[in-house]
Amino acid sequence: MRPLKINEIVKAVGAIDYSSAMRFDSVDSVAFDSRENQENGLFVPLQGIRDGHDFVDDAIANGAKATFWAKDLDQAPKNIGVIQVEDTLQALQDLAQYYLAEIAPKVVAVTGSSGKTTTKDMTAAVLSAGFNVHKTEGNYNNEIGLPMTILAMPEATEVLVLEMGMSGRGEIDLLSRLAQPDVAIITMIGESHIEYLGSRKNIAKAKLEILSGLKADGTFIYPGEEDLINQELNNQMTQDLISVGTSDTQNVYAMDIVLDQYHAGFTTNLSPTCHMDLPVTGAYNVQNALYALATAYVFGLSMEQVQEKLAHFKLTANRMEWFQGYNDAQILNDAYNANPSAMRAVISNLAMLPSNDGAKKVLVLGDMLELGEDSATWHASVAQDIDQEVFSEVFLFGPEMQALETALSDKGYTSDNLHYFPDDKEALIATLKAVLAPQDLVLVKASNGTGLLELVDALRLDIEK
Repeated sequence: MRPLKINEIVKAVGAIDYSSAMRFDSVDSVAFDSRENQENGLFVPLQGIRDGHDFVDDAIANGAKATFWAKDLDQAPKNIGVIQVEDTLQALQDLAQYYLAEIAPKVVAVTGSSGKTTTKDMTAAVLSAGFNVHKTEGNYNNEIGLPMTILAMPEATEVLVLEMGMSGRGEIDLLSRLAQPDVAIITMIGESHIEYLGSRKNIAKAKLEILSGLKADGTFIYPGEEDLINQELNNQMTQDLISVGTSDTQNVYAMDIVLDQYHAGFTTNLSPTCHMDLPVTGAYNVQNALYALATAYVFGLSMEQVQEKLAHFKLTANRMEWFQGYNDAQILNDAYNANPSAMRAVISNLAMLPSNDGAKKVLVLGDMLELGEDSATWHASVAQDIDQEVFSEVFLFGPEMQALETALSDKGYTSDNLHYFPDDKEALIATLKAVLAPQDLVLVKASNGTGLLELVDALRLDIEK
């Protein structure tokens, strides 16, 4: 973040009152957690389960020079620059919008039911071949995290890659209008948050809110084979449209896809002789890479320029991570997020991968959350991609997975190779360890809220002791 004078911040957020003699001092960082405040920082006391105003003294102790303040000024601290505002979250967003206009990078916005974090990482990597890039880190993809990502942007940033998350209508609209993207990407329309939105069609409409702030001369990149998006696009759009997929009917498509346990290789119509290699497996990751490569194309970069950057991009933690685990089994950790479409895709990919003679393919699947009243049907639907001849052991965890247990039992699985644990994680771990053998390929896939990352850690810790 470039330093901002306090009086500059006052104007940017339309403060109600500010008269401190510190108005010409500068801050060079922003924090909403008082423990993370830095010297010469701005503290943003957000009001949620706890009122951030109660922690302003801690922020001061950690070096805060100024704070937003949405309470009575008589209650404000005296030894810090107090910027009075009506709403501290709105002030944070207003400041981010001001800072974004000051730095004026090109903005790429990414959303989707699955694959948005991987696509964000890939896009930032390929664009770094020609530009100074700043991107969303961790889960900073909501109405708080996105403005914080903007405000953390270095002054030399030329391209800002922002991930946009949501759980309901209106959330992406707010983020898109704040960020005003030059390029908007939707990775896929899945079933995440269907509990709140009611249908995939409504999810598509919520994701398409990313177009709300897309610049008039911007570009929309999307999965061309997704009918729910095609149905919503209208002929009034002035922006360029780039459809992406594995079929040559799309504007950007992949050819000659080759998958193994750790990599995916392919070429594209953007440069058919330039072979692309990903350090992750999965046809769905080839699709994610196409979004990144289409973005590179929009920014004038050739496939040859970005080839090495894509081959060495770094995934955000807990997404498609292979490691050697307990008893030399090969563990694929994808336990951060899950919806039926994404779960079926990763299961299908594992089914296609070659395995050593005698090694098993094992599934460890946990509940997919926020699927609403049809949750049982969605969980049971995963059975269509699970074949007993391919996956010799299946472990299920969580109350929602009972529907998949029933569906797999109907397909011929028995208690010998189908293990269901409604809530006993320790028993799951012990039973899984008892069947793992060297070179087994094990997928762990679940929503983060199931806590199956504890299982991943248990398998990992055993080889680190």
